[in-house]
Amino acid sequence: MKLFGRLSHFKALIFGKQNKPLVSEPPSQSMGEFNAQLRAAIEGDKYAMTKILANGNNVSAQFDLGWMYYNGEGVSKDLALAASWFREAAEQGHAGAQYNLGYMYANGEGVYKDSALAVSWYRNAAEQGDADAQFNLGMKYLSGDGVSQDSVLAAGWLRKAAEQGLVPAQCNLGAIIEAGDGVLKDLVAAYMWRNLAAAQGDRSAVLGRNALEKIMTPAQIAEAQKLSREWTPKK
Repeated sequence: MKLFGRLSHFKALIFGKQNKPLVSEPPSQSMGEFNAQLRAAIEGDKYAMTKILANGNNVSAQFDLGWMYYNGEGVSKDLALAASWFREAAEQGHAGAQYNLGYMYANGEGVYKDSALAVSWYRNAAEQGDADAQFNLGMKYLSGDGVSQDSVLAAGWLRKAAEQGLVPAQCNLGAIIEAGDGVLKDLVAAYMWRNLAAAQGDRSAVLGRNALEKIMTPAQIAEAQKLSREWTPKK
C-alpha cells in the first residue's frame, strides 16, 4: 500500500492569519499569473507555519511536515527528515504517522530497511483501526516477513481491513477463505469477498470470483450474491 497524507490544518491557518501582506492583482497580470503567485505565497507560508507548529509538539503538524518532506511539497524532498517527523508524530500515537513510518521501514526509505520495525509500527496503527495498516500487517503474517508466519493472525487482520471496505484486503481474504488457510474453508464467503472487491474494479478478484463459479452450485452463488448486496462496511 502506498503512503497517504493529509494537510488538514493548513486552510484554517493560512486564511485565518497571514504572515505576508495580501497580494493584489496588478492590472497587467492575467488571472492565471496572479493565481500562480498567490499559490506560491501560500505555499511558502505553509512550510514555515507547519514547522513552527511541529517544533511546538503539535502532532498533526509533525505528521504534515513529514508528508511535505516525503513529497517535496514546499521544501526539498528529504526522506530522512520525513521519517524523523513521522516518528515524532507516531510516538505521540498518530495512526497515519505510524503507518507511514512502518511503510518506510518496510521499504528502506529514509531509514534502514527493517521488517520487524515495520511490523511494530503497522501494529500500532492497526490497533487504532487503520485499514491500510491492518492489511499490511495481515500480509506480513501471511508471508512471515518480520514476524513469525501465522495464517490465523493473517486472516484476522485481513478481515478487519476487509470489513472496512479495503479492496486488496477483501480480495486476499477471499483467497484465504477459499483455500481454508487459517480459517474454515467457505466457498460462499470466499465468493462474497471477491465479489465485493470485483465490484470496485479489482481484476484479480474478478478472475477469482469467476473461477469459483465453476465449482459452486447455483444455490451457493445466489447466497453469496445476496450476502454481497447486504454487506455494509464497518467503521
